[in-house]
Amino acid sequence: FAAPRGWQGTVRFRFRLRFDQDKEYVGFATLPNQVHRKSVKKGFDFTLMVAGESGLGKSTLVNSLFLTDLYKDRKLLNAEERITQTVEITKHTVDIEEKGVKLKLTIVDTPGFGDAVNNTECWKSVADYIDQQFEQYFRDESGLNRKNIQDNRVHCCLYFISPFGHGLRPLDVEFMKALHEKVNIVPVLAKADTLTPGEVKKKKIKARQLGKGYNWSESIPFAVIGSNTVVEAKGKRVRGRLYPWGIVEVENPAHCDFVKLRNMLVRTHMQDLKDVTRETHYENYRAQCIQSMTRMVVKERNRNKLTRESGTDFPIPVVPGVAESETEKLIREKDEEVRHWVFKGLHTVQYCDA
Repeated sequence: FAAPRGWQGTVRFRFRLRFDQDKEYVGFATLPNQVHRKSVKKGFDFTLMVAGESGLGKSTLVNSLFLTDLYKDRKLLNAEERITQTVEITKHTVDIEEKGVKLKLTIVDTPGFGDAVNNTECWKSVADYIDQQFEQYFRDESGLNRKNIQDNRVHCCLYFISPFGHGLRPLDVEFMKALHEKVNIVPVLAKADTLTPGEVKKKKIKARQLGKGYNWSESIPFAVIGSNTVVEAKGKRVRGRLYPWGIVEVENPAHCDFVKLRNMLVRTHMQDLKDVTRETHYENYRAQCIQSMTRMVVKERNRNKLTRESGTDFPIPVVPGVAESETEKLIREKDEEVRHWVFKGLHTVQYCDA
């Protein structure tokens, strides 16, 4: 490289400066970029549960949030069928891609929730489903092959509060008390376009008073409106609802909290919801399983000790009709496997020492 006259010193200085900087640069500052590439290549998954009585716009809101149609083949029930229907759990999965980022979205719906005349403990089927997903994940991660574990744990639950009535119903309070330690609950005030701004404000205050133990912010419950229809407002095409008195825009913060809900759920806190599910709710469930395993080990040791001291094998009575759960069976099998490998390891060490 032949630099012009007068530039030799400058080029030499810049080359030496870059060389010195390269010597001080290790390279681990690129780790975030490596993690980003790996995450984008693998893709993301998110499981969202929607709960609430029929007719509150759950399906429409979900389609509005993710700009998709998850309920193409849905069968609409009449009033008589809704009353006699029990709470069921249905899943809808769709793969979404945005700017090269892939998201596997699973929507867990609860048709029949709150529609019966007697809704006593209708939340139990929802709680059982959440526990079943925890149990399945615990079984998978405790197995020998843990490369491709599918995460079906519920990361968030949108609970729809009816706009009719005063604040929260007893069913709403009971649902949140029963499930707030199992799943992240985000309460939403459905069909906010049926209320005036003053009524929305009063209902939010009333709901926060009844749910004061949950540290809700001023935006919660989110007053939302869902619509997949594009209308023209002030020369612009927007998603909203057309009424004789005007247009309600879904993405207008002055009309509803849809944008706040979408930002919280998708743009800012989606990964946080997954982290809380993994680090708090699932870990609590896992700790309970380990405690159960510990009790079984202690019980077995006491039984063996009693057998050795007496010289007689006293069988532990089994209560009729009580079957061993899948979790207890898995824990027992893992405990036997651990004992086998520990015994084998001790035998190998003794053999090597000899």
